[in-house]
Amino acid sequence: MRSGRAAARVDTGAIARNCARLRGELAEGVELCAVVKADGYGHGAFQSATGALAGGASWLAVASLPEALELVDERLAARVLVLGPLRGNEVREAGLLGVDIVVWEEPFVAHLSELAEETGRPARVHVKLDTGMGRLGVRDPECAMKVVEAAVAAPGVELAGVMTHFATADELGDPFFDEQLQRFAAWTQVVKQAHPGVIAHAANSAALLRTPAAHFDMVRCGIAIYGMDPFGEGPAERDLEPALELSSYIAAVKLCRAGESSGYGRRFMASSDTHLGLLPIGYGDGWRRALTNNAEVLVGGRRYPLVGTVSMDSVVVDLGPDPTALELAQAPAILIGAQDGERITAEELARRIDTINYEITCGLTARVARVYGEEDEALAASEEDEYDEGMFLV
Repeated sequence: MRSGRAAARVDTGAIARNCARLRGELAEGVELCAVVKADGYGHGAFQSATGALAGGASWLAVASLPEALELVDERLAARVLVLGPLRGNEVREAGLLGVDIVVWEEPFVAHLSELAEETGRPARVHVKLDTGMGRLGVRDPECAMKVVEAAVAAPGVELAGVMTHFATADELGDPFFDEQLQRFAAWTQVVKQAHPGVIAHAANSAALLRTPAAHFDMVRCGIAIYGMDPFGEGPAERDLEPALELSSYIAAVKLCRAGESSGYGRRFMASSDTHLGLLPIGYGDGWRRALTNNAEVLVGGRRYPLVGTVSMDSVVVDLGPDPTALELAQAPAILIGAQDGERITAEELARRIDTINYEITCGLTARVARVYGEEDEALAASEEDEYDEGMFLV
């Protein structure tokens, strides 16, 4: 049963348009890999993948094997790359599933070769050079080259690509990005001289938008395909279209007299008579508690301040002293998105709580219904049937 408390409406057409816009930055022959890990950054992995492929992506990337399972589907004609580490039986399952995986050690390549002989399914691998991110990958280019040669020589193993990941691509002007890029470019040149068919990829969304020198044969874009700015400024700055709208509604309106409070800890005290509206969404839905007294919500195209402590299941907004505020009961409320010319972005919310836009959408929990395209009208109709106008006036 779908809850009418809150919904994240996702426009897969916007994802497609963002991918087409990003492809416009690429030279002919450079491929776009859409990163749809973490359930498509909170947008829904399968639906986001569908939109991305419609916009010109030809690869999909995830962090884990369970995430890959959702995408190995005849309806999604794309190669799937698992970016994260695998362990135990996952390695065998990845081979049987036919997904590409990341390697950085020779013994692991040998293990893949043994499994390929057992299963009769080849392993497609991408060797990762750690140019400075300090996570997965081998730091020494010569050692990384040995892994490349091991993959080429190992029966049942196919060297599909070489890769790295940037630590500061989203920090414009930071020189470490250029250092990493130079290290990878130099190593890639050596690899390609020996194995010209191998694809090289390094760029995330920020690197794609930062310089064509980072594009190589493929780019791996995550945040930007969802219409969010990898540099944290705002979608309009990069000609991107936000794909997600987070909405709830005013479930109850009540008068709050001067000196009265609202919420745990009484962190809001009314300085004068006002009306408070309750929205049935809280940190149990992914609306961060750090937004206590630190956010705004759109109702009727107007911004209203969130007041008091964010609870697990609800937040409260100050609707002002005018008695007409009582008429706002059951009115739609936008927490992320646009309404009548006003817009609240994930970037704005991220700045308020000193985090990044990625975390805002990734943090939305399963309790928030994801709604796609034609589902919008059905959900709206069900909400109107479920609640009679004014029934929750308090």
